[in-house]
Amino acid sequence: MKSKDYNKKFLKDAEVKTFDAGHRETIKFNIGRYNNSVEKGLAQFSDYETARDKAAAYKESAINNLYRLLLSFEHNFTRNGGKVIWAQNKEEAQYEILNILRQKQTRSVVKSKTMISEEIHLNEFLEHNGIEAVETDLGEYIVQLAEQKPYHIVTPAMHMSRKDIGELFSKKLKIPFTDDARDLTLTARKLLRQKYADAEVGITGANFLIADTGSIAITENEGNARLTTTLPKTHIAIAGIEKMLASIDQLELMWPMLATSGTGQNVTVYNSILSGPRKAGEADGPDEMYVVLLDNGRTKLLADKEKREALHCIRCGACLNTCPVYKNVGGHTYNTTYSGPIGSVITPHYEGMEKFKHLSYSSSLCGSCTAVCPVRINIHNLLLLNRKQSVEQQMVSKTEKLGFRLWRKAMLNRSLMNMGGSGVKNLILKIFLRKSWGKRRTLPKLASKSFNQQYRERMKNKKDI
Repeated sequence: MKSKDYNKKFLKDAEVKTFDAGHRETIKFNIGRYNNSVEKGLAQFSDYETARDKAAAYKESAINNLYRLLLSFEHNFTRNGGKVIWAQNKEEAQYEILNILRQKQTRSVVKSKTMISEEIHLNEFLEHNGIEAVETDLGEYIVQLAEQKPYHIVTPAMHMSRKDIGELFSKKLKIPFTDDARDLTLTARKLLRQKYADAEVGITGANFLIADTGSIAITENEGNARLTTTLPKTHIAIAGIEKMLASIDQLELMWPMLATSGTGQNVTVYNSILSGPRKAGEADGPDEMYVVLLDNGRTKLLADKEKREALHCIRCGACLNTCPVYKNVGGHTYNTTYSGPIGSVITPHYEGMEKFKHLSYSSSLCGSCTAVCPVRINIHNLLLLNRKQSVEQQMVSKTEKLGFRLWRKAMLNRSLMNMGGSGVKNLILKIFLRKSWGKRRTLPKLASKSFNQQYRERMKNKKDI
């Protein structure tokens, strides 16, 4: 698609979803449950604001020292028997992963939940090369069956009700319809168990990279990541370079912060620290373990001092759940891997400012995203900075340029401002603002007399008195 087509598609899809009552009801219900859980989860912190300060400091320090910490991670991980692969972009990451899979004569892989694999379009790439990729996280499995992309960073199938999932399972898996959550879960579990046994390779993401121990940290609720990393003989972890923490001791805070902001839990059910392949005497684990460190625009963002704090994100999804725009237009409307406020900040830097600059304008700038961020990213300010960058790089339509040029000229000239009646001015506003204001809202009408005219009249009357 051309750059302007991404914006048109967003506006079209946003209008459809906003007026889809069923969709809005499902999202309202699911986010409502999330809000209740988070309120309870926050009770574990005696001083949550101080915890946010500390978590923000951890991430700021890690990002400001990223080069040194990445080298430290590589040294410690390889010392433990693991292998590190550096990928500059998604194409390099795809090539390196495929190279490993071909060496292992891989027919199928199992995957735990990893948004970064969505970023590099791994499933489609593997299937194109004759390798089956099976999602084992229940939410990811559901959207894979539905042939959709994840709707949400944390809860991929948030947009689907139990009835929707029951109908999907009945159609795709040829089972009798049920909307009982336990029955649906057991059905998926039964089918996936054999996939673990058959797969030659397991692929995961990493919630955190730990520099001082050369480890990856994975947090989950279903145990599928543990099966993915222990049953197959080869484990490949894909992680963005910004996932770094300096010390394993920092997980004591970062895991609860991620869990509470992500799902409202004190801590997720399963938390794993993996430092390399299985060693002699260990009961399980892979024979080989690789970590693919992906850049894909992150170092460019790192070089921008004004915006580099976007790399502090721990992918909790809290900003999505509080965003009034996301709650109306939904996750798929963004047409990106990372949706919501943080997705609108980082996607233009990962996928191209010209294609996705419109996302930074798709915000109310209410600041709610900044208020809930557990690592204190100033998200709404970053959206403004993206807008500023797009204008500085001349990514503005001719109509918009002309409109602002005329507005500037009129604002600097009182005679031009007073020229014409309110009817002419209202017509001009209607012409230039008909798209941006929206067809469902009525433009406010200018008064018949401007403030300047009214002021002069009042002052004249005052003198007469």
